[in-house]
Amino acid sequence: MKAFTAQAEWAPKPDYELSQDEISRKRARCGSQVWRNPQFEIKEVPVPEIGDDDLLVKVKRCGICGSDSHLFETDKDGYIIFSGPVKLPCIIGHEYSGIVEKTGNNVHNFHKGDMIAAESIVWCGKCTPCRSGAVNQCDKVELAGITVDGALAEYVRVNVLQCWKINSLTSQYTENQTFDIGALIEPLGCAYNGMFVSAGGFMPGASVVVYGAGPIGLGAIILARIAGASQIIVFDVIPERLKLAQKMGADVIFNFNEVIQSGARPRDIVLEHTTGHGADVQVEAAGAANSTMPEMESSLGVNGVIVYLGRAATHTPILLNNLVSGANAIIGSRGHSGYGIYPNLIKLLASGRLQPDDMITSFFDFPQSYEALKKSVDRTDGKIIVNIS
Repeated sequence: MKAFTAQAEWAPKPDYELSQDEISRKRARCGSQVWRNPQFEIKEVPVPEIGDDDLLVKVKRCGICGSDSHLFETDKDGYIIFSGPVKLPCIIGHEYSGIVEKTGNNVHNFHKGDMIAAESIVWCGKCTPCRSGAVNQCDKVELAGITVDGALAEYVRVNVLQCWKINSLTSQYTENQTFDIGALIEPLGCAYNGMFVSAGGFMPGASVVVYGAGPIGLGAIILARIAGASQIIVFDVIPERLKLAQKMGADVIFNFNEVIQSGARPRDIVLEHTTGHGADVQVEAAGAANSTMPEMESSLGVNGVIVYLGRAATHTPILLNNLVSGANAIIGSRGHSGYGIYPNLIKLLASGRLQPDDMITSFFDFPQSYEALKKSVDRTDGKIIVNIS
C-alpha cells in the first residue's frame, strides 16, 4: 500500500538529558529536543497485519493537524517544533475516517463495511490510569501518526478500543460528506474533553474566550455556542481564521497583534465585554502561552477557569494571587478518549445540532499530501482534509 511517511535524524540537543527509555526505544519524550531535519515522502509499505482485537480500516479521509505541521516545521537548527512524544520513522496522520475492511477474531461489534472514525490516543486499558478512567493519561500511551503508524495511508490498523461507528451520520450527510465530517471528530473531541470533561463544563449563560482559532479553537467555539455560552470572544493573529471563527459562532473577534500594537491589551477587551467581571471560561488553543497566559489569568471571573489545550515546551510566569483571589483554576487537557466523548459527538452530529462543516476549508488528494502539509504551515485554513480514496 502507499503511505505518507516522516523520518528524521536522531540528534539530541547537547543540553537535553535523555532517559534510558528514550535511548532504548528511540522514542523522544519531547520531540523538539531530539529529532532534526525531517523528511516526508509517499512510499510503498506493507499492509498492516491485524491482531485479534484490531480492525483493518480502508482510510477515506485524513485531516492535517497542527501536530503534523509541527513535525514539518523546524527551528533555526533544523529541529522539529512538536514538543510531545515522537518516534520516527512513522506514517503520519491521525484525524481520520474510513471503512472497516477486516476484523480480528475477538471483534464482534464491528463488521466489514462499517463506516468508522477513530481516536488517536492509543491507550492500553490495563494500566492504573486507564483502569481508573483516565485513558488520555495512559501510562503506555502511544499517539497515532506520531509515535506509531497513523492514517495518511491506504490502510490503517486500529484497536477496537479506539474505534467508533459513524454510520448514523448518513441521516444528515451523504456518504462522502460523512467521511469528511468523521475526520473532524478527533479535533472536536479535544475541545470537548478540555471544556466539558477536564474543566468540568460551564453553566448556560457563561462567557467564553478562545485564544487561537485553529481547528481545536474552532471546535471550542462551536461547542461553546451549542452549550449555551452567552458570548464568545475570540483572539487570533490571522485574519482568515478570525473570519472563520465569526462564521462558526464567535460574537466578537480581535486580532491579537493589532490589539497590542494599538497600545491596548486583550485582557482589557475581555473585561470591557464582560462589564468588568471577567470571563467564566478561557481556552488556550494557540500554543502561545507566554503571550496569552498573562492576558487570561488577569481577566478571569470569579470561579473562572483557563483550559490549556495548546502544547509548547515553555515556562510561563503567572500571577498566582489572581488565582487565589478569584478561586480560579488552570486545567491542562490532552486527548479526546473516554468519558463518552466520541459517542456524544457522533450523536450531536447525527442530530444536526452540531454542524462543523465550515471548519473544512481545503481538500487535497492523497498524492498531494506533501502540498497539504506544507499549506498547513500558513495557518490560514480551518481544517485541511486529504482525500485518500
